[in-house]
Amino acid sequence: MNIQTLQASLEDKQPRDIIKGIYSAVDSLAISFSGAEDVVLIDMACKLKLNPSVFTLDTGRLHPETYQFIQTVMNHYQINIDILSPDTRHLQKLTQEKGLFSFYKDGHQECCGIRKVEPLKRHLSNFSGWITGQRRDQSKATRHNLNVAEIDSAFSGKQDDLLKFNPLYQWSSEDVWAYIRALDIPFNPLHNRGFSSIGCEPCTRPTLPHQDPRDGRWWWEQADSKECGLHSELTKIP
Repeated sequence: MNIQTLQASLEDKQPRDIIKGIYSAVDSLAISFSGAEDVVLIDMACKLKLNPSVFTLDTGRLHPETYQFIQTVMNHYQINIDILSPDTRHLQKLTQEKGLFSFYKDGHQECCGIRKVEPLKRHLSNFSGWITGQRRDQSKATRHNLNVAEIDSAFSGKQDDLLKFNPLYQWSSEDVWAYIRALDIPFNPLHNRGFSSIGCEPCTRPTLPHQDPRDGRWWWEQADSKECGLHSELTKIP
């Protein structure tokens, strides 16, 4: 499929119409779920009766509120969410050799590679494309050039390109929250405590008003490295 043609067909449309266009153009799609943006996508897909395949990554280090949120979303939409776990062999090797908090010293890439990237790579091998809640305004350093449709070079197979779609790429945080409040859809209660971007508990903290949303993630590292490898090629896949 020509990515430029696909981009042109989806650009300047509203997210709901983008999602409809994606499902009409691509077979075998999965929606990634973790944060507020992703629930907006799930809400739109369910109301369009698209029977979405949804997955989330259980790193083993999430906040208790996040685990409760996952179950809340499943109950609210009456859907099953595939919960992906890391390979225990790789995880045990890391923790036995470096302990439970090596990322504060060595950087987050190795831990994220095991807990997030490798399980995602395994799962996405079953699909032609995936849909994320990424937005351009989430990070001036790493997401400002985001497109509505992309070839995911990090997770594509040797023979087939994996497509990646970002229906909310032009939305602001205000747009997301206006949708959530207007339709009374579930969200992670940690947002009420100042968490703008929620990841693993040891690597996430609240942000102040007007801070970059990614400032609360891996705050001990430089801004241009604040991706876990799910949306970049920064992380080496085991």
